[in-house]
Amino acid sequence: AGHQFGTFVPQLGDGRALLLGEITDVNGEKKDIQLKGSGRTPFSRNGDGRATLGPVLREYLISEYMNAINIPTTRSLAAISTGETIIRETKLPGALLVRVASSHVRIGTFQYFYARQMDAELKVLADYIIAKHYPSALSKENPYLDLFRQIVKRQADLVSDWMSIGFIHGVMNTDNTSVTGETIDYGPCAFMDRFQFDKVFSSIDHTGRYSYQNQPKIILWNLSRLAETMLTLIDANIDVAVKKMQELLSEFPKLYEDLWVKKMSGRLALIKSKNSDRILVENFLKLLHDKNLDFNTSFYLLVYLLGEDELIDALPLDHQQTIKNIKASDWHNTWKKRLDPEMVDKKALEKRLKLKNPIAFPRNHLVEKALNSAIYEGNLQPFKDLLKGLMNPFLERSLDDPFAHPPNPNEEVTQTFCGT
Repeated sequence: AGHQFGTFVPQLGDGRALLLGEITDVNGEKKDIQLKGSGRTPFSRNGDGRATLGPVLREYLISEYMNAINIPTTRSLAAISTGETIIRETKLPGALLVRVASSHVRIGTFQYFYARQMDAELKVLADYIIAKHYPSALSKENPYLDLFRQIVKRQADLVSDWMSIGFIHGVMNTDNTSVTGETIDYGPCAFMDRFQFDKVFSSIDHTGRYSYQNQPKIILWNLSRLAETMLTLIDANIDVAVKKMQELLSEFPKLYEDLWVKKMSGRLALIKSKNSDRILVENFLKLLHDKNLDFNTSFYLLVYLLGEDELIDALPLDHQQTIKNIKASDWHNTWKKRLDPEMVDKKALEKRLKLKNPIAFPRNHLVEKALNSAIYEGNLQPFKDLLKGLMNPFLERSLDDPFAHPPNPNEEVTQTFCGT
C-alpha cells in the first residue's frame, strides 16, 4: 500500500519486479535479489511487466554512483538485454535489472497491513525487520519504539546525504521509502546542475511536492505515516503510543539539520561545524540560487579561491565567471574569516576541499546522451565510458572535462520520466 503524491492507495504491488529470495554474501550479510522487468506479476494492472533498456541502464548507473560516494543505496548486480521489443510510446529494446538490497520492505509494506487492521501480521513484519536489520533494538525496554527511533535516524542521515550532493529523488511516495534507510527506486531521479531551491525534474510531479527543498519535510511526513502503523506495537494505550511517537518525530528536524550542516560545512572545508555554520551554508546556497550557479562545480571551485589570481585566469571562462561571482560576494569574506583558525596548512585545506567535493556526478545531459546511444544506436560504449568515470568520483580532472561543465542551453534536461 502507500501514499502516492499524498493520496493513499490501499493496495499496490510491483507490477514488473520479482523477488527471487535471500542469499548470504561474502561478508555474511543477507541480501535480497530482485529482478525488475522480468514480466507480469499479480500486480501488473494490465501492464506487460517488462522494462526497457533506458530505465534499466539509468538505475544501474545512478545506484552504482551513489554507492561510489558512500550514500546508502540498493545496488545493481547486472543489466541484461532481453532481446525483446517493448511497446511504449514507441518500440524500445527490452532489458532486465538484477537489483540487490538489504531489504525491499518499505513504509508502504507496513501500511498494507495497517489498512486492513492486521495487527498480528504487523507484529510479524516488525519482528522480522528487527531481527534482520535492527537487532540492537531487542535489548531495549520497548524494541518497537527503538526500531522506529533507528529508522528515523537512518532516514535523516540518508536525506541529508541527498541534499548535500544535489540529488532529487523525484517520487518519494511511502511505497518508495525503505525502512532500512537505503535509496531505492531510481525512476525520475536527477542531480541538479544550476542550483534552484525549488528544482523539480519528474514529469509526474506537477505541484513540486517532491522538489529539492521539500525532501526533508516529505521524509518526516512519510515517517509520520509509518508511526501511525506501529501504534498498537508501541503501547496498548493508543494515546500513550501517540505521545511517544510524537516525541520521536519532534526530534527529527534537529537531527536532520545537525547532519545536514555537518555534511555541507564539510564541503566548505570546515572540520568541526559550529551552530553558526548553518547560516554560512544557507547563505552560500542563496548565492548559488541568486546567481544561477552550478551546484557541485561551485563547491569544487572553492579551492581556486585559496590560490593566486593567475590560476583563475587560466581556467575556462564559465568557471572564471563562477569564481568571480563568489569572490565578489559578502559570503566569500565570511567564509575566509571562518577558515582562518583552520588554515594552518593551505595544501591540507585544498586536499580537504577536493576530498569532499567530487567533480564527477551523473549530469543529466551526459546520462541522456549515453542512454540514447545505447537505446537507438545499440552502442553501449558511451555508457561504459560514463560509468567508468563515475566510479572514480574524486579523481582529479582537468576543468575542461565534460563532468566539470553544466549543459549548454540546447543540452539541458528539464524533465525526467519514471519509465514504467
